[in-house]
Amino acid sequence: MGVAIDERLYGRLLASTLPRVIETEQEYDRLLFEVERLMDKGERRSSEEEALLQLMVSLIQAFERVRYPMGDVPPHEMLKYLMEQRKLKQAGLLPIFRSRGYISDVCNGKRGISKAQAKALGEFFQVSPEVFL
Repeated sequence: MGVAIDERLYGRLLASTLPRVIETEQEYDRLLFEVERLMDKGERRSSEEEALLQLMVSLIQAFERVRYPMGDVPPHEMLKYLMEQRKLKQAGLLPIFRSRGYISDVCNGKRGISKAQAKALGEFFQVSPEVFL
C-alpha cells in the first residue's frame, strides 16, 4: 500500500500544475520543467509532491514512447546515455552496483543488469526499469 496523501493538498497541486495527456512539444516542455522543479527538491518533497511527480513522469514517458521511439537500445547504451545526460560518473552508481569493476563491465556491455539493479536504476533515473533489461 502506498503512502497516504492529503487529498486536498494534492488537489491544489494538481490544480496549480494541470497535468494532462501531452499532445504538443510545448506541453511536454512545460511538464519537464515541473518535473525538474520537483526533482530539485529531493528529499524535501512531500508525499503529495511525490505523487504528482510520478504522475507527470508517467505522462512524459507515454509521450516520449510515441514521439521518440527508441527501438532496441542495448541496456548498457541506455545507461551510458542517462549518465551522460546527468553528467554522472560511474562512481555515482556505486550505491546500486557496489563495485567499480562491475559498473565498468556493465557500461562496456560485458555484464548484464539484474532485475534488482534495473529496478534501482529505474528509480534513480526516474525511468521504467524495462529500459535496462
